[in-house]
Amino acid sequence: MPVIEGTLERITYQNSENDFTVARLLPDGKTEKLITVVGIFPSLTPGESLKIKGEWVNNPKFGRQFKAESYESIMPRTLKGIEKYLGSGSIKGIGPATAQKLVSYFGHEVLEVIEKNPHRLCEVEGIGEKKAETISKGFEEQKDIRDVMIFLQNYDVSPSLAVKIYKRYQKDTISQIKENPYRLATEVTGIGFKTADKIALKLGMEFRSPHRIKAAVQYVLWEAAGNGHVFLPEEEINDQIRKLFADEEGEIETPLIKEQIMELINEKELFVEQEPGTQERLLYLAPFYHAEKGITRKLLSLKSYQLSMNHKAGIKHNDIGIKLTSKQQEALQKALEEGILIITGGPGTGKTTTIRTLISLFEEGDMQVTLTAPTGRAARRMTDATGREARTIHRLLEYGYSDGDLRFKRNEDNPLKTDVLIVDEVSMVDLLLMYNLLKALPSTCKLILVGDTDQLPSVGAGNVLRELIKSDVIPQITLDEIFRQARESLIIVNAHRINNGKFPLVNEKNKDFYFIQQEEPEKILNTILDLCHYRISRYLNVNPVEDIQVITPMRKTLVGVDNLNSCLQETLNPAAKNKTQINYGSELYRLGDKVMQIKNNYQKEVYNGDIGRIRDINTEEGEIGVIYPDLEDNREVKYSLNELDELVLSYAISVHKSQGSEYPVVIVPVVTQHFILLQRNLVYTGITRAKKLVVIVGTKKAMAIALKNNKVEERYTLLGKRLHNNID
Repeated sequence: MPVIEGTLERITYQNSENDFTVARLLPDGKTEKLITVVGIFPSLTPGESLKIKGEWVNNPKFGRQFKAESYESIMPRTLKGIEKYLGSGSIKGIGPATAQKLVSYFGHEVLEVIEKNPHRLCEVEGIGEKKAETISKGFEEQKDIRDVMIFLQNYDVSPSLAVKIYKRYQKDTISQIKENPYRLATEVTGIGFKTADKIALKLGMEFRSPHRIKAAVQYVLWEAAGNGHVFLPEEEINDQIRKLFADEEGEIETPLIKEQIMELINEKELFVEQEPGTQERLLYLAPFYHAEKGITRKLLSLKSYQLSMNHKAGIKHNDIGIKLTSKQQEALQKALEEGILIITGGPGTGKTTTIRTLISLFEEGDMQVTLTAPTGRAARRMTDATGREARTIHRLLEYGYSDGDLRFKRNEDNPLKTDVLIVDEVSMVDLLLMYNLLKALPSTCKLILVGDTDQLPSVGAGNVLRELIKSDVIPQITLDEIFRQARESLIIVNAHRINNGKFPLVNEKNKDFYFIQQEEPEKILNTILDLCHYRISRYLNVNPVEDIQVITPMRKTLVGVDNLNSCLQETLNPAAKNKTQINYGSELYRLGDKVMQIKNNYQKEVYNGDIGRIRDINTEEGEIGVIYPDLEDNREVKYSLNELDELVLSYAISVHKSQGSEYPVVIVPVVTQHFILLQRNLVYTGITRAKKLVVIVGTKKAMAIALKNNKVEERYTLLGKRLHNNID
């Protein structure tokens, strides 16, 4: 089989799902002619030296290519290759300029100097002791990552996943995997049970090992939690485990599974409940069991606390003179009388006015009021609407590292100091977060929960707001009258129409809701690009990047999140000489790009869903600086290259990621290609993110499908029943 060696010059194309890559390679030798290589190449960095086995093929469209069967990454041998490798940005402290200096000074010895004699780096002009130490540590980390990659290659783990695993366990990666490979399935994003299981079996794990079956049970339950379920019926767990091992010789019998479930119950890793009126056993992972019971206990305790304040004469008008509806007045009275209250309602029904009035009433009674919301953007909106500081729940509970562990510092032993807590956007709060919030409330605190039950449920497990309402135990008020001023906005009128399954009113002159009929996905894509680039910014005088948000149901397809981001980046922030850019795998980040944090990072204090702009790219230090306007201190957050998997472009985002946010302009593609996710509450959630203008691009057929589909996502949870059954 032919073998070629050379230096990776650039990645032309890479499929993020299967890592199929088209790249340009400079072969070793005298030739300066680049060749095209194609194949499965996860996690490549320009400048790497590759040894590739494969065959030459002639592509009818693209010509002669080398099709890879296998490859290995080797340290570069030519000076040009070494310089390209060092300057690729993969080693912190070395960018193109420093790489050129180092290679010019040390020649072929440069890699050995960095590894074994890093103090000699100070001989090069412009490199001091601190920078030499940074380079040495960066090189050592890259070496450690390579060792992990080599180890994991034996278990068919791709280099990109190997980097993720290394980030989680650092120098202890190999020993941690050998000790318990199944931890990868729950602790590393992108590693499923089957990958961890494959490693375990190759390391000698028995097919019917109790450790293997236990890991499978826990994995199935964690996967269910990722899909919103708090527990699973035992029979469903048995079915899913049998499916996990379905393609193997032999079978994992049900008695073996039951035996390990009992072991996990004895070890307090699992808890079991009996479905009332049946023999069905419901199995919980410990955190969710304690959370569901703890929420029930705390809410019933708060409900029993009542403090009546005599403000009946003062609740007809609020502090800014707007007349209140009868439902708003009822909400105020109940808030004064009850220990806990739920206030729900769609857009334009006066939730914000009610909150503002409540704050005034409680403060008149010398009560301390605290405001919170689940996301940074939702907290910022609450602050702007009320004129009072609102903090995210995580920041309110002082979540962070304590004694080496991540935890909430506010809890039952260190409660919040407040008389009233008002929580907005409660539909986004999952079971575990609600439990931690309630644990931190003093027993004499009033709790006001505000939300919209027609929004999508929380991303995490549970359906807290719906369950509290369903219990019929917690006092609640639904604001259902649209204010006259709000009725002037078609965004608000159409939100309620969509919620009732009616087609929206569109394309009225000088209004704020438009529908552009386009059949072909290519035309829909081009229309969205044109709207963002020219038409809307001229119509409303808004910033195309800051003020316009494309919200789409799916990640894939031509008008899914991934492709829209790639096209919008080139349209709204094209390459230019003065714009530094940097590659991370197949992703390209450019100065000025709009990006989103996609996982909670408690050290940096940025959270899943925060949107910012890239303000700085330092290729020498291998760092990107992002400004997040919704952070309370408006600071710049630094990311090293190996942290870039926490960032994605956010010119287009999913509907779920848009929850709790508000944008001046929202564009929503609605196409039949998104059939699986054409649901009424997705369209409702998407359009209610807009303040000034909504533009839907797509087909009326797709819109009709979405309006007809009002199926509420059912999740396994007993919170509502627990509250109802424990009221006495």
